[in-house]
Amino acid sequence: MGWQDTVAQIVTAQGFDLVDLERSAGGLLRVTVDWPWQPPAEGQPLPPERFVTVEDCERITRQLQYALEVEGMDYRRLEVGSPGIDRPLRQENDFLRFEGQMVDITLKAPLGANGAVSANRKKFRGTLERVAEGGWQIVWSDAPPVKPGQRVSKKREPAPLQALGFTLDEISQARLAPIVNFKGRGAASEAGAENADKT
Repeated sequence: MGWQDTVAQIVTAQGFDLVDLERSAGGLLRVTVDWPWQPPAEGQPLPPERFVTVEDCERITRQLQYALEVEGMDYRRLEVGSPGIDRPLRQENDFLRFEGQMVDITLKAPLGANGAVSANRKKFRGTLERVAEGGWQIVWSDAPPVKPGQRVSKKREPAPLQALGFTLDEISQARLAPIVNFKGRGAASEAGAENADKT
């Protein structure tokens, strides 16, 4: 069993999901964990969000230090933490959990949405939505973001919304968009989609 499997096994045994695992050239081993999440049953409300505590990270760190020493893995520093505001989305469950949130996605290959999008564009920022066929789409507007305090004319036509459908196999990287909003992430989602850097 390799060290990656050992880390995954320890994290799972402690009751957490392994979100990310990085090993840098400088000897840093960074382990990102989160509480498991299951979609609620039909008609049930979303469960309250659980947050990983410092004590949780310390407990996992102790277990990993022991296991990795037994495994003979060479590393200089071990960091165990929770996902930040730019949490990666990897599994189908992650997409279900954060449906309706603002996300950044990078495609493996540019698709070009019906000619409305530059043919070589691979990066998008918008609202993550489930589509009827069981796939996913990202919805955005290319309108420039409104600066704080800026007055917007009510007569101005809003920029049209655009949508790009995708499957998880077509994604190179997906993460929650790192939007800082002191009213909470839900309020940030309602503020409307922003355009990501174009590549």
